[in-house]
Amino acid sequence: MTLQTELELEEALSRPVPGVSAALAGLPGDLVVLGVGGKMGPTLARMARRALDEAGSRRQVIGVARFSNPRARESLESCGVRTLPCDLLLRDEVRRLPDAGALIFMAGMKFGTTGAEAATWASNAYLPGLVAERYGKVPTVVFSTGNVYPFVPPSSGGAREETPAAPLGEYAQSALGRERMFEYFSRRDGTPVTIYRLNYAVELRYGILLEVAWKVWAGTPVDVRTGHVNVIWQGDANAMALRSLSLAASPPAILNATGLETVSVRELAGRFGELLGRKPLIEGTEEPTALLSNAAKAHGLFGPATVSLAQAVEWTAHWVRAGGAVFGKPTHFEARDGKF
Repeated sequence: MTLQTELELEEALSRPVPGVSAALAGLPGDLVVLGVGGKMGPTLARMARRALDEAGSRRQVIGVARFSNPRARESLESCGVRTLPCDLLLRDEVRRLPDAGALIFMAGMKFGTTGAEAATWASNAYLPGLVAERYGKVPTVVFSTGNVYPFVPPSSGGAREETPAAPLGEYAQSALGRERMFEYFSRRDGTPVTIYRLNYAVELRYGILLEVAWKVWAGTPVDVRTGHVNVIWQGDANAMALRSLSLAASPPAILNATGLETVSVRELAGRFGELLGRKPLIEGTEEPTALLSNAAKAHGLFGPATVSLAQAVEWTAHWVRAGGAVFGKPTHFEARDGKF
């Protein structure tokens, strides 16, 4: 099977995997998704809506964002997701948000942070404080990032949840600030929280697989200095996030979310070369460390991913060859200085 159109892709990314409907069936109120307008938010919200429908639940999924793109809002509404425009940096607007039975927090700033450090800290640390105060005692999944970890050798298997944070650069530091704000209010108010450290979600329109595939296809050098990565299909990452509501605790639980494989960028380029009929151009030499996470805990709790790395690679190669749509938002996974 290959995914031929964006409609097919959106359906696949929002299809509830086993366990999601059961996880949401008993929600005591509506599910609020803050920051729903990003790359993952729309498909996560749609998956939640589909899962609630499967469970026979009449709870709403409420997606909150600035919605600078009206079409994104219309698309969510057409799938049964109620949308609310809100600037989450404005305290009064946050206070007026509807009550929730559970909260998925996806808001944040990463790209363009260099030169906009103050805005980055406001989005990633001040804003979470406003939200955590507004939604005290509401079970919450907070999207975070593996960037809070130090770089580790590929042979280590990746940083684990108990690995001490050592963020590099102001983006990663502010992301840890986000976690600390939710932790503070969790401890103060007894709010159940799961800190969801994700790196990296992929689908066919963005992500590390697409970036490597396009470089191979275009004859552009693939930088292998950051020589190893972790990836997880976005649909599986969505499902894992929704199911991790069940883990929420005070003080917060921490969960790494990614694939189980430590993926060689050089070998990945070689595989795309085979699938695309192009000889990869390799640039640089692998450094001894990389930003890697160990997600054995998550996979032990929720089971294996439904889309394997091999399947995602084949789908991506087909998408690139066919000239499929892309977001044009690089991950900058190669960056080793913490600047984005």
